[in-house]
Amino acid sequence: MSSTWLITGATSGFGRLVAGRALAGGAHVIAVGRRRDRLAELAESAPHGQVTPVALDLTAPDAQDILAEAVRSAGGLDVLVNNAGYGLFGAVEQIDADTARAVFDTNVLANLTVLRATLPALRDARGRILQTSSLIGQFAWPSSGLYAASKGAVELISEALAHELAPTGVKVTIIEPGTYATEFSTSLQVIAPNDVYLPTVGQFLADFAALPPQAFGDPETVADAIMAVAELDEPPLRLAVGADAVEHIRASLRSRLAELDRWESFPRVPVGERA
Repeated sequence: MSSTWLITGATSGFGRLVAGRALAGGAHVIAVGRRRDRLAELAESAPHGQVTPVALDLTAPDAQDILAEAVRSAGGLDVLVNNAGYGLFGAVEQIDADTARAVFDTNVLANLTVLRATLPALRDARGRILQTSSLIGQFAWPSSGLYAASKGAVELISEALAHELAPTGVKVTIIEPGTYATEFSTSLQVIAPNDVYLPTVGQFLADFAALPPQAFGDPETVADAIMAVAELDEPPLRLAVGADAVEHIRASLRSRLAELDRWESFPRVPVGERA
């Protein structure tokens, strides 16, 4: 029996690549995205009926009901690739409330909407959940504060979810890609730094813009990793994909451990004994 996958952000980047692989393996794909033209292209590229296109803004009030109905119509769900999101770079102070709210609405709250719509069917199938995060879901660079915070939220939500779902047989894996050559890297929302943040945010953004093409990995490797981990009987909770992701996450964890070791006994004088 073929499996059913629901993939958000299915019209571009990692989502589009994973959709293609799932279809090639005979899966039925519920493809969710905002662009009707690209959803139509995806459906036309597959055998008739193998794609259920769902043109949807995941922040819409009725998004959960629409997704739940798509899953019911498909007869269930085996794999969720919760992939939709967008990038925002800029100094923490300079990102206004509306912009901050928008990135959390899409990257965090919409992610929860998808989970609420799909979890009943995934429990029935003892299915798989793949949550797309980022290497900077584990730490933050200058300029990445709000985006990293949104992905950090996805990471901790997913970790709790994995514990909560363990008795049901549903497996959760957080995918942490490094820097890849997808539309994501060319469609970042960037808030230009003011004079205060030119030495930090400005320098980081300039260095990032100057990266050569070979610094960006092949996104096909991320799609391959997602497909492989979806088949594992005991998948990891977190999977860093790309040498840069592994390197930077390891460095961040080492730094945090060193700081923990240095300050574990602070303060050394109990508050009540101070003069």
